Amino acid sequence: MSPDVDLTARRIGPLRDRLLALDSRLFEFAANRNWPAAEPVLPRLSRSANHGVLWFGTAAAMAASRTPRARRAAARGLASLTLASLTINTLGKRSVRRTRPVLDPVPLVRQLKRQPITTSFPSGHSASAAAFATGVALESPAWGAVVAPIAWSVALSRVYTGVHFPSDVLAGAALGAGAAFAVRGLVPTRAQVVPPARPRAEVPALPDGEGLVMVANTASGTAERVRALHDGLPLAEIVECEPADVRAELEKAAARATVLGVCGGDGTVNAAAEIALRHGVPLAVLPGGTLNHFAYDLGVEGARDLTRAVQQGEAVRVDAGRFTSDGREGVFVNACSLGVYPELVRERERWSKRIGGWPAGVLGALRVLRADRHPLEAEFRGRARPLWLLFVGNGTYHRMGLTPGRRTDLADGQFDVRVVHGGRRPALRLLAAALAGPLTRSPAHAAVQVGRLHLSGVAPGTLLAYDGEVTDVEGEVTLEKLPEALTVYRPLSRN
Repeated sequence: MSPDVDLTARRIGPLRDRLLALDSRLFEFAANRNWPAAEPVLPRLSRSANHGVLWFGTAAAMAASRTPRARRAAARGLASLTLASLTINTLGKRSVRRTRPVLDPVPLVRQLKRQPITTSFPSGHSASAAAFATGVALESPAWGAVVAPIAWSVALSRVYTGVHFPSDVLAGAALGAGAAFAVRGLVPTRAQVVPPARPRAEVPALPDGEGLVMVANTASGTAERVRALHDGLPLAEIVECEPADVRAELEKAAARATVLGVCGGDGTVNAAAEIALRHGVPLAVLPGGTLNHFAYDLGVEGARDLTRAVQQGEAVRVDAGRFTSDGREGVFVNACSLGVYPELVRERERWSKRIGGWPAGVLGALRVLRADRHPLEAEFRGRARPLWLLFVGNGTYHRMGLTPGRRTDLADGQFDVRVVHGGRRPALRLLAAALAGPLTRSPAHAAVQVGRLHLSGVAPGTLLAYDGEVTDVEGEVTLEKLPEALTVYRPLSRN
């Protein structure tokens, strides 16, 4: 051993001993302290966090609030917890084999009925608590403020019940917070990926909403969101109607409105966009459906965002897509597709009123993929080929693997085309395409960006889905961009 290494070892040894001695004294101080208010709470809280049960329950409660930010925060919290748990169990516990504290100084009423058998360093409970709370806070500071006291209490409970030294808890919490930041590095939060505020459009500012006519589809459960909008824009005209009357009410609204508003799902927004384009009026979109892709990609998550944009006169111009086939035409602001997806949309609509949107989507996918069918035959990019799926997005979608896709630029002039080629086992091909994301080219699937697309040889009766609506096409199908054709209100800065 060299003299320098020996000198370093002699310095580290006493320092480590002093830190361990301090750790033990802090543990004994906590054990000897009287905590009457904690006795009925902390041991139960500590047990509830076993195997992440507390955090899964918290995430479910957050998701039940039905706000997009809460759902994203819950998902990010669970992803951070998963990474922290994997790190602790594969590296942390095996790297430092520290024995658990001696329970003699800990009052019996505090001790857990079932003592953990793993090594002490670092604290897995503290890592999970910090990872979940930090992940939630990175996505939603408001929800983070709600979760943080619970996470802090779980970490404290591990020392209080005598199963960890304070340094175990601190190290676990640091690892958990680090896991949350690592997840953010892989999957940025929505606040980090703000849609570009361009190209900006000149639109009227309506401080109290006068001139805005908002048509709300009552089938989408929009009442609460419309009330919140009316609180911020009291002079806005609100028209609530059944689905069958939506298009007629939108036509009447566009004829008298300074700004045409719509509240509903993507199909309702599609109808409003087509009418706004035809009448040349700006559009204000309030999300009110299940998916709300267009509104969320704009950065409008609720009444507060839209109210601020309308009051301040903030808007952008975005692209629209148009398809034509055998005299039929339509516009889309999200995507259109041929192949198995239009059939899935019809199955989902068939079951959604009975079992709900998400279960209907799962059931529809299972029924469509199990059915005995032949792939779509069409000439695509100069070659006739069988296709299980042709997806055409209005703008480039960004995603990783199976995580939901989103667009950060709604005026990029591009169609995002995803193709799953025909062949055996369509379910496996579709799953492989979903896992691979947009960057893969293979014999089974491919992704390209183009400004115009033409298909020929499409069989009569072929289904085309656009923004959740379904129609029949045949023969020649042309898809083209309408660059920056639609003016839409959206907040240009984040509060």
